[in-house]
Amino acid sequence: MSNRMNGQWRLKSRPEGMVKESDFEYVEEAVPDIGDNEFLIRNLYFAFEPAMRGWLNDVKSYVPPVQIGEVMRASAVGQVIESNNPDFKPGDYVNGQFGWQEYAVNSGEPGMMGAVSKVPEGIPPYLVLSALGGTGLTAYFGLLDIGKPQEGDVVVVSGAAGATGSVAGQIARIKGASKVVGIAGGETKCKWLTEELGYDAAIDYKSENVMDRLREECPKGINVFFDNVGGDILDDALLNMAQNGRIVLCGGISQYNESELPPGPKNYMQLVIRRCKMEGFIVIDYVHRAGEAIKDLSSWIASGELKHGEDIQEGIENTPKTFLRLFEGKNVGKQLLKIAEPPL
Repeated sequence: MSNRMNGQWRLKSRPEGMVKESDFEYVEEAVPDIGDNEFLIRNLYFAFEPAMRGWLNDVKSYVPPVQIGEVMRASAVGQVIESNNPDFKPGDYVNGQFGWQEYAVNSGEPGMMGAVSKVPEGIPPYLVLSALGGTGLTAYFGLLDIGKPQEGDVVVVSGAAGATGSVAGQIARIKGASKVVGIAGGETKCKWLTEELGYDAAIDYKSENVMDRLREECPKGINVFFDNVGGDILDDALLNMAQNGRIVLCGGISQYNESELPPGPKNYMQLVIRRCKMEGFIVIDYVHRAGEAIKDLSSWIASGELKHGEDIQEGIENTPKTFLRLFEGKNVGKQLLKIAEPPL
């Protein structure tokens, strides 16, 4: 048994309504010795996504719920520090579902959320948790495969200053959208969208009437609505869709912490009236095509066409607090937590 101690955040209780820091507990245990074909990872960064809130509920979903007493499931990037696996050598940067803990033992075999992968040389390791990771892939496949934007389309993105939304809107612009409108909360986020990311307009749902602004910005209707929020904003978008519009259901952060789910969209019959399509998706269904997305995303980043933003907090002691930032509307871009410097 190793002399190292492994700090971990485990699920203590299932949240009722809004998730709380007290729903998790910090524990330490000895780091186990690695076995045949295994390697030891020192985690460096954790990634946070709104979908993690759903994993805390004891209900059937696309992945099993996190169990009480289990290390909280999360994507992370780390560095291999010991190895009995010829494919993973000490010093390699890797990313995978390593959880909220300082150390993780892995064999490289695929898990429920995909296999461990090496970080390509020459890029900051945290970028594989952001624009070149699940975030970028979600935006890429959701917009292009589900939304199918055409040159000249008007594209609207809710939750636009979040990790996925910020990338989706930029891809729409790259693909020739005539106008890209983002919906976000607060002046700072809206300015980031228009002044840094190239959005044509931004709607501040906290201080503006979303319905009125959508009519103003999209007088001929919305061709593609990329929705990360749900709720009233989805209802407003339904009343502003263009004929044969497409709605991409990526997430519904407005409802993730509700103890009782609100009624569905009031305006869903607009799908019939306007001959629109509304479709949901899960990015893990596209893992086998990750290479094509990463190739395009990397090229756009290199050319300056695609900008990425990360909100990086620090300290493993702040893990639950950082998770809550997603639901408090504090993060601008991808929410990450740095817990260590590379040891090798």
